[in-house]
Amino acid sequence: MASAPIPLKVSLPPANRGIPPPPAQTTVKQVTFGSVKTTAGHRIAIYAPGGWGKTSLAVRAPGPVAMIDLDDSLPVLWPQFEALGITDNIKPVAGVVTWIDLLSTLNASGWDGIKTVVIDTLTKAEELCAAEVLRSVPHEKGGRVEHIEDYGFGKGFSHIYDTFLPLLAAVDRHCREGRNVVLICHECSATFPNPMGQDYLRYEPRLQSPNSGKASLRLRVREFVDHLLFGAYDIAIDKDGKGIGNGSRTLYPREMPYCMAKSRTMSEPMSYNDNAEEIWSRILGK
Repeated sequence: MASAPIPLKVSLPPANRGIPPPPAQTTVKQVTFGSVKTTAGHRIAIYAPGGWGKTSLAVRAPGPVAMIDLDDSLPVLWPQFEALGITDNIKPVAGVVTWIDLLSTLNASGWDGIKTVVIDTLTKAEELCAAEVLRSVPHEKGGRVEHIEDYGFGKGFSHIYDTFLPLLAAVDRHCREGRNVVLICHECSATFPNPMGQDYLRYEPRLQSPNSGKASLRLRVREFVDHLLFGAYDIAIDKDGKGIGNGSRTLYPREMPYCMAKSRTMSEPMSYNDNAEEIWSRILGK
C-alpha cells in the first residue's frame, strides 16, 4: 500500500513585510489665506552692449539708489551724473570687494530709506562667486584647484550655481521690504536651440549657461526676475550688407528671435534717450 503524501510546509511572508507602518495620526494643518503685498519691489535685470547706458539708466531709478559698483564705473561716470544733477540720488556702497563682502552687505541692516538697490554688474558678481568657489570648495579627492574646470566635467559649474543662489535670496529679501533691485549684466551672443527648426543666434545676458541647461545662471536669473530687459543700438542693413545707424537706442521688454527678454508690465519696445523717468514709470507700472 502506498504511503500518504507528506504535506509541504510553506511559510508565507507577512502581508506587511517591507512596507512601513502607517504614520501616526496627526492634526491636519489648516490652510491660511492672506492678502497680496502690492508694496513689494520689482526684480529687474538689464543687459546691453558696453557703453549703451545701462548704469546711467539704473541710477535714475526711483531713489535714493544704493549703488554696488563692482565694475568701478562711478569714478568715470560721476562728472556726467553731476552735470545731470542726479548725484544726490546715488548712494555708493563701500567695502564690497569679494563675494563674501557682497552677500554680507546685502544681508546687513541699514537699508532703511533706500528705494532701489543696483548691482553693477551681475556678470562681475559671477566672477567673484567663481573666485569664492576656488577659495572654499576643495576637490572631491582633496586639495584646492586653480581652475573651475579642474573639478571635473560640469562640476565647477554646479559649485558656482549653488554658491550663487544665496545672492538671489538676498535680492528677494530687499524686494519683500519694498525696494526695487536692478541687476545689470553685460551681453553675449548665444546659439538658441530651436525645437521647431534650425538653431539661431540671439543676444542673452553674459552669465554661465552650460549647453545642458543644468547649473545655468542665465536661465535661473531669467526665471527669477520680473523684468529682463535688453538694450540695443538701432541698426539697419544697407544694400551692400553693411550695418548703418545713428546711435539711437531701444529697450526691448519681450522675447524676440534676436534677444532673450520678458516683462510683467511692458509689452512694447521703448526708445531710450533722455526719458529715463518715463521708462522707469513703465517698468514699475506707475
